[in-house]
Amino acid sequence: MSVSTKLFYGIGSVAYGVKDNGFAFFLLLYYNQVLGLSAQLTSLALFVALIVDAISDPVVGTISDRFHSKFGRRHPFMYASILPVSVGYFFLWNPPDLSETALFLYLLVFAVVIRTFITFYEVPSTALAPELTEDYDERTSLAAVRFFFGWVGGILLSMYAYLVLLTPTAAQPVGQLNEAGYQTYGLVGASMMALTILCSSLGTHRHIPNLKAPPPKRRRSLAETIGEIRESFDDPSFRALFGYAIFASMSAGLVSAMNIYLNTYFWELRAGQIGYLVPAGLVSAVLALKLAPALAGRIGKKHAAIRLSIAAALFAPVPYTPGLMEWAPAKGSNELVYFLIVYSVIEIGLIIASTTLVSAMMADVVEASELKTGRRSEGIFFAARSFLSKSLSATGLLLATTLLWLVDFPDEAKPGQVEPQVIRNLVLGYMPSTASLYIISVVCLFGYKITREDHSANLEALRDREPG
Repeated sequence: MSVSTKLFYGIGSVAYGVKDNGFAFFLLLYYNQVLGLSAQLTSLALFVALIVDAISDPVVGTISDRFHSKFGRRHPFMYASILPVSVGYFFLWNPPDLSETALFLYLLVFAVVIRTFITFYEVPSTALAPELTEDYDERTSLAAVRFFFGWVGGILLSMYAYLVLLTPTAAQPVGQLNEAGYQTYGLVGASMMALTILCSSLGTHRHIPNLKAPPPKRRRSLAETIGEIRESFDDPSFRALFGYAIFASMSAGLVSAMNIYLNTYFWELRAGQIGYLVPAGLVSAVLALKLAPALAGRIGKKHAAIRLSIAAALFAPVPYTPGLMEWAPAKGSNELVYFLIVYSVIEIGLIIASTTLVSAMMADVVEASELKTGRRSEGIFFAARSFLSKSLSATGLLLATTLLWLVDFPDEAKPGQVEPQVIRNLVLGYMPSTASLYIISVVCLFGYKITREDHSANLEALRDREPG
């Protein structure tokens, strides 16, 4: 596979990284602490949007598997996503002055629009991977490039937000609560999404003639369609990845929602200091880009993913114990920032590398399923992964909101002015929750069956079926 193909395939995930970063790290704080919408209504709107989005994933995946056009099965959906997702992202961060009820509805509508139309790009685009290459190791490399760009896109925009946009002002001395900064963030993010989706779609357009053709057109009843989807999912390796996605997504949703709260109220970092933490993710992405393919090449995708996931699970709560015991550097200090940078590089690198391998493992399920069913279902499989990631990260968001409610965390709170016991209780609830979800997800991976040799045998068996 050419380098340009990998780059064009990967760069489109910048759009998803921008969306995911904004929704995971900033949106709850922005609508709750800056705009004054209650945490319960904010999380409810985001939860409903996630559920609607999750439902759209299998629909888009199924349709794109069967879609007939001169532009192939996937690209029409990718092109159609550009305008609505970018315009919607701008307006999400620039709401007018509204009542609480109207603001709730505004957030709900634009969150649904953005999540639905990013699905139009992400599911068909991700499903291109097993069509672009059948090679066991190249698929890992392709997944690594995609995850690299996704993380880098979100991280670069976060750095810009923390270091440039979310700066203290005379009216608002806490940079993370600077409303004008979030409005500009929406404009920059929308522009990045439109540009990278267009670039990826145009860059992979030349491969359309060589991609798999859709099955012949014919009418299918709803029951028949559901039966085909169920048959495609009847694979032990897919079920293992399905189980992993359930608990890993819940953990990711909890971590993402709590990250800015913990940095702001537990570690008492300023926006500029948090901004210096963000580049750690760039280092992690580069490390994972090399680590995931190298480790998979030595011990196989499954064992590499398990080992990396276990390491991530054990390392996740590491900084909070010394923080609670007051053994860590002083809160708000630059020494603390350095401590957290080292932690972030390691933890994020482990997470990116493990999720990269799981994505590559999903690509290998495509041929195993085709051998059993006679159908290629890339869109369905990657939609299912996306469905779980989104719907269960919503559960993680609800877990975060529940934690905030259980410890009686105040709305529009100022750093340093929240009761210490409230912050302590928040961390004590957060640590075991994330660690246990990580560990359960790792257990699920043991059910994955496809090795390098199995994949080669599946490809050979499929070639033997081809006429002539």
